Amino acid sequence: MKTIAVVGAGIVGVCTGLELQRRGFEVCLYDAEPPGSTARASFGNAGAFAYSDFLPLATPGIMRKVPRWLIDPLGPLSIPPRYAAQITPWLVRFGLASRPGRFAKGVETQSHLMNLSRAALERQLQHFGGEELLQTDGQLQVYESAAEFESTRFEWGLRERYGIPFRLLRSPAEIAEVQPGLHPRFTHGGFTPTWTNVSDPQAWLQHRLDAFQRLGGRTQALRVTGLREDAQGAVLLSDQDGTHRADLIVVAAGAHSHLLSRTVGENFPLETERGYNTTLPAGAFDLRLHVTFSGHGFVISRIKGGIRVGGAVELGGIRAAPNFKRSEALLQRAKRFMPDLDIRGGEPWMGLRPSLPDTAPVIDRSAKMKRLIYAFGHGHSGLTQAAATGELVADLVENKTPAIPMDAFSATRF
Repeated sequence: MKTIAVVGAGIVGVCTGLELQRRGFEVCLYDAEPPGSTARASFGNAGAFAYSDFLPLATPGIMRKVPRWLIDPLGPLSIPPRYAAQITPWLVRFGLASRPGRFAKGVETQSHLMNLSRAALERQLQHFGGEELLQTDGQLQVYESAAEFESTRFEWGLRERYGIPFRLLRSPAEIAEVQPGLHPRFTHGGFTPTWTNVSDPQAWLQHRLDAFQRLGGRTQALRVTGLREDAQGAVLLSDQDGTHRADLIVVAAGAHSHLLSRTVGENFPLETERGYNTTLPAGAFDLRLHVTFSGHGFVISRIKGGIRVGGAVELGGIRAAPNFKRSEALLQRAKRFMPDLDIRGGEPWMGLRPSLPDTAPVIDRSAKMKRLIYAFGHGHSGLTQAAATGELVADLVENKTPAIPMDAFSATRF
């Protein structure tokens, strides 16, 4: 039986290990953090299976907005001055990805992956259950003017083209029918009824991990520092207790994946979107569904019986200490937009989202090491795309033709 080492025990790594274990491989998950760690993005995300959000982040015209966003250090997009030079090459690639032709290709890529992700989640539910953790209440995107709404018409047009059901709202009264309690400054909106959230991202991760272990999968706390291969197989290097061997390695280590790829001579333009949120206790607000404040770069969702207010992007790398002023700024903004929101008793959090400039993850065999497969770079969509990524990786391992075109996820596209 082929043994496979999966580096990374977040939701992408766990779902990859789960699918490989289901197909009969012997799998061990390696991660320096325990599976329940609050440090990982799988713990603190907004809990959304965002299948209708298949537009790449690099949309046409987005680069014109960047200077305005950067003026506000606590705004939707922030780059600390000390990091500006380091992030510039990534921003150049991001700008190129926003060109109309590249954007159109990115939409097609994401729609393929999102459709597969929806179907893969259904297969997971059939095999392993977990329906009790899901809440399909829909999503509401709100806008502060007719002009802001009209500027997103092409997005709604693309959703219509790809079969995403929605209803457009054109007054505060229509918005209040879907979600009462929002400030009347929001005059337009879009309601996506099939949007699904998980009630607790950490419980969802643990549910999948439990299924993996029931199938015989193993986990080991290990800080992997490098990769190599020799005549006996693939080798995980660690400064803790030497080396560990497997027939194949899958790197699904999120924002840290590029550090491992460098040890085999492959460099990826992987950046870290540092996301912030605050989780408020039960009773903070009568939230009916997931709400996206499109012009302000944040969302609110129902998590653990309470309310999670989070989002925004700080492109600041993986080493800087959290700036929780960003969490507080989001909370204060949410209070202005939802006057009845009780912001007392919140728990702030910061997590690292692994982001590639064209929004598509890398899901491919390494060009440098034949016993290595990459599965990282999902950005905001790790939870959404985890089940599909597991199936695609397993297809690569079994040399099967994947269900969707794979060129856009190539490890050599950069």
